Amino acid sequence: MEVISNRDREILRRLAAQKREYAEHPRNEEILRQWNALGEGKRESPTARLLFSNFRNEAITPRLLCEGKDARQIESTLRSSLVGRELFDDDTPISPTFELGWKIQVKPFGIDAKRVRDPASGGYHIEPVIEDVEEEFEKFQGGGFRVDRENTLSYREQLDDLFGDILPTRMVTPSLGGSMTNPLVHLIGMENYYLAMYDCPEALHKIMDMATKVYENYYDFLEREQLLSPTCGISPLHQESFAFNHELPTENVTKTTQCWGFLESQETTAVSPETFGEFVFPYQDRLVKRFGLLSYGCCERVDAIFPDYLSQWKNLRKLSVSPFNNENQVGEYLRGSKIVYYSKPRADLVTHPGPLDEDALRKDFQRVCTAASGCLFEIAQREVMTLHGDMEKGRRYVKIAKECVEQYWKP
Repeated sequence: MEVISNRDREILRRLAAQKREYAEHPRNEEILRQWNALGEGKRESPTARLLFSNFRNEAITPRLLCEGKDARQIESTLRSSLVGRELFDDDTPISPTFELGWKIQVKPFGIDAKRVRDPASGGYHIEPVIEDVEEEFEKFQGGGFRVDRENTLSYREQLDDLFGDILPTRMVTPSLGGSMTNPLVHLIGMENYYLAMYDCPEALHKIMDMATKVYENYYDFLEREQLLSPTCGISPLHQESFAFNHELPTENVTKTTQCWGFLESQETTAVSPETFGEFVFPYQDRLVKRFGLLSYGCCERVDAIFPDYLSQWKNLRKLSVSPFNNENQVGEYLRGSKIVYYSKPRADLVTHPGPLDEDALRKDFQRVCTAASGCLFEIAQREVMTLHGDMEKGRRYVKIAKECVEQYWKP
């Protein structure tokens, strides 16, 4: 890390102190009670948040004060932890520590993808680097993983020197990932992936087995090298959630079966449940056996695959429910269970230009809250690409969400 100027150092120390103050505020204690109740399986006070990861250029970048590159990165991380409280007054919990994880890279396949991005929209186009799955099979081989211990420890030491007396660092393990269909599609394209299920199913099974073994070896490596930390409390989960639970250990974690994992397969949302069951489920099932608890799903439909497949995983604790699902059906599946109905409402109701259409928003939240009644319930408004610079619009959105939960959701 580069030398941080005295000016930037003071900015970062003030921010660290501010985070500590927010963490110790009674409002944060109230939010932590909500999350702990959710983690204990109590249907009491659902949480509601507006997530800004797709519009950091509006929520974070304009507020950066530091001048140095590394200092701005640290400042960005600190400010990110405070957005929920400062800008939107949502239910994002704040810790009295600065979280960091090991600098680790995992690649299930041995070749890099090629994508052309559109800076204006945030989208991208996949340019397949493998056209014929059977003929170019060897290109998939060589996946692996690595950890940069030296840089991780050096970075932590510098952070502790910078503001450790105010905001101590804390090593965390984000939920263990096991993505396979996503990196595969980024190599061969969606059309080739779907055709491969018909044209060369044996090769596709070999590819999935190959990726699964990479992750299994990776989990063994994490255990062997003692790189695991507790996944509980204000510890990050994929899909921008948190690992509050009462089932996993809070210290002395040595096995991945003591940690939270995350899986998804957006790329197979258009295939039949039976096809998912043939080409994806058996490989995900091997990884699920290595997790203590599990979160599943991103934007894909899970309603069709829950009865025969996802319901088999007794450690499933959080299920992503996007608007592409039959939300009432998912609510019926999860009602009374230990699985959190992790709702991702329609983003267009907050991203359109101009003021909120509050009537339409309340109507949509009524639908979502009714579907999730009787379930452990968590709302996270994701996939927001812009608020058109109007952060007050986001604050109003969260307030309406909470009002609708109070009015329409029933425990």
